[in-house]
Amino acid sequence: MVDDTKLNKSQKFVRVLELLQRHEGVTASELMSRFELDDRTLRRYLSDLRNIELPIHSEGRGARRRLWMDPNYRRQGVQLSLLELVSLHFGRTLFDFLKGTSFAQDMDDALERLSTLSGDRSAQLTEHLSRKFMAVPEHAKDHTRTSEIVDDILTALLYQNPARAFYARLTGPTRQYLLHPYTLVTFRQGLYLFAFDVESEKIKTFALDRFRAFERDRHEHFEFPDGYDPEELVKDAFGITGGSVKDVVLRFRRSAAPYIRERIWHHSQVMEAARDGGVILRMRVGLAPELTSWIMGFGPGVQVLSPPELADQIRRLHKEALEQSR
Repeated sequence: MVDDTKLNKSQKFVRVLELLQRHEGVTASELMSRFELDDRTLRRYLSDLRNIELPIHSEGRGARRRLWMDPNYRRQGVQLSLLELVSLHFGRTLFDFLKGTSFAQDMDDALERLSTLSGDRSAQLTEHLSRKFMAVPEHAKDHTRTSEIVDDILTALLYQNPARAFYARLTGPTRQYLLHPYTLVTFRQGLYLFAFDVESEKIKTFALDRFRAFERDRHEHFEFPDGYDPEELVKDAFGITGGSVKDVVLRFRRSAAPYIRERIWHHSQVMEAARDGGVILRMRVGLAPELTSWIMGFGPGVQVLSPPELADQIRRLHKEALEQSR
């Protein structure tokens, strides 16, 4: 069970609201004891809730008084426009790779409840949304086998609980980690976790489907380090993983040039026209497997001009592929 005394102020505020919505309500003494609140602080919490027009009721006096929220209360002020509802449905399709997990079921349930707020007319117009909008699936990872682990990770993220985890790397044996889970990330139809490895004192990237066990410590709580920004972790990456950051220069043939010009491949990219009708792409990115695989996918349509070590790697991979095809 989560130690509510160690929650921060905003987290305690949310938990108090949850308890007020119980069928039997909650006593003032239970709230003060559970969250280590004095009477003055509790009154301030209740006043804040009433100030945002939540119907908080009380019965009795002193620490024994019972508190509850009107069970008939509904957020009548929430209204979704048709385009907002469509956007939610379309956004949901981007997570189809999580089908079969409780994570996906929770999203479906939430979307169904929100759909009821749009009115009867919108319900008729959105009857065939699955036919009108879709996301073509990529080669997705299978998260159905780790559905319970996904739930545990989500809970640890929300409550900022450290966790003991067993993780199977692609190469090498399964290892045990003590982690502070920071950020859940989606990339190419897969889920990843940015987490602080306590032993090595580094933030690392973990693929969720490779966790063999994940147990959060409900009685412990960690704080985010000052200045933590998950976007900084992937700023120089060509995908999800980092690597040695280099100035990469690629020359694409004329046949591939239109495809290269129409997309943003990296925020650092600079393009210039080549004399033969092709295009030269310059980026400052990490030399990681995602970059290598992307370059290899163009076959002879691209030439690595810089750095030399990347050019050597691509030549070696093409040579190995040629020898294996004989």
